[in-house]
Amino acid sequence: MALQAIAFYLMAAITLVAGFCVVSARNPVHSVLWLILAFFSAAGLFVLLGAEFLAMLLVVVYVGAVAVLFLFVVMMLDVDFASLRQGFARYMPVGLLVAAVLAVEMILVSTTVATRGAAKASLGPMASGTLASGAGVSVTNAEAIGRVLYTDYVYFFQAAGMVLLVAMIGAIVLTLRHKPGVKRQVIMNQVLRTPATGMRMVNPRSGEGIGSGEGIGE
Repeated sequence: MALQAIAFYLMAAITLVAGFCVVSARNPVHSVLWLILAFFSAAGLFVLLGAEFLAMLLVVVYVGAVAVLFLFVVMMLDVDFASLRQGFARYMPVGLLVAAVLAVEMILVSTTVATRGAAKASLGPMASGTLASGAGVSVTNAEAIGRVLYTDYVYFFQAAGMVLLVAMIGAIVLTLRHKPGVKRQVIMNQVLRTPATGMRMVNPRSGEGIGSGEGIGE
């Protein structure tokens, strides 16, 4: 139990430090790398809580797709971040106001959840019909999530998948550009190629290069 507590506090501290470094790093590439570290630490916290499925999703989806995509986009676009920071001081009061509102909301949510948890604990395990009916039934984390997604919210889950599919197709269409003069690969021509069409015999003379049609078949 002590080892689990040490692992929890260590991963929680790493997550907090990495999250602070994400917003304080001057280099955007460094910010993305700190974000990846924060995701890995949060996945470890999910494993300690017994939510292995959520930990896997966090690593595969956010680290393997979103964070890596951010990293490559930031590195390839070569955005001039110095010009973007010029208006930082002007919008700082608005940012501080939004941060204060979010902090107050998080405190209210935390206190509400803690109060409800204490009330349920004082009433006992038979406080609600859901707890009573679910007593003694052990399901895995993946099975519980699957029951919720594919029974209660199946249509919303499918609608979200369609939105992501349309967004992916739209991103491909917007970024696809056909440049003239670019030699593209034709798989069928490569498959049907024969020695007669894909090879020519030349006999170059000493000290001369190979011309466009010289020496063919010699």
